[in-house]
Amino acid sequence: MKKSIGAKTIVYPNPVFIIGTYDKDEKPNAMNAAWGGISCSNPPCVSISLRDATYTHGNIVYRKAFTVNIPSEDYIREADYFGISSGRNENKLATSGLTPVKSELVDAPYIEEFPLVLECKLVNTTELGLHTHFTGEILDVKVDELFLDNGNPDIEKIKPFLYDHSFMAYYGIGKRLGKAFSIGKDLKD
Repeated sequence: MKKSIGAKTIVYPNPVFIIGTYDKDEKPNAMNAAWGGISCSNPPCVSISLRDATYTHGNIVYRKAFTVNIPSEDYIREADYFGISSGRNENKLATSGLTPVKSELVDAPYIEEFPLVLECKLVNTTELGLHTHFTGEILDVKVDELFLDNGNPDIEKIKPFLYDHSFMAYYGIGKRLGKAFSIGKDLKD
């Protein structure tokens, strides 16, 4: 029997997105954002939700662009740091030792060391209570060649990790369970 635990911000899996932006003075910034996901396939879009109080929120409003950087497990320490410090008070990329790279497509930096990057131009903003929902059109996806398999990103090579809001913890990706759009064919009429 299921037990009600109330309305909470729980969904599984919950990706760890590192959002790259520039501020008004061209200083690169990175923020760990737990609320986000793909929101449209044509045009390809990703959405993130940020509180107005965050430094990144103001940067996106000003620059109309952001990057979504997917860190590997090797960078869990830096990714966590990006979520517990503010770019208002320090240069997080300089402190972390990671390399900001100016996107050629959007007015935002991406992180060289992270294996997968989405370069996004802001196409929609919606106010949702405490958060602003930003939707970015994905203009390009960049993947380090070492993390490709037949031209596609390989999740087992990238080793992204997930965030669990219930326990405020990070988790790795599990094993492959089967081929999508195939494993359930025997149940189809």
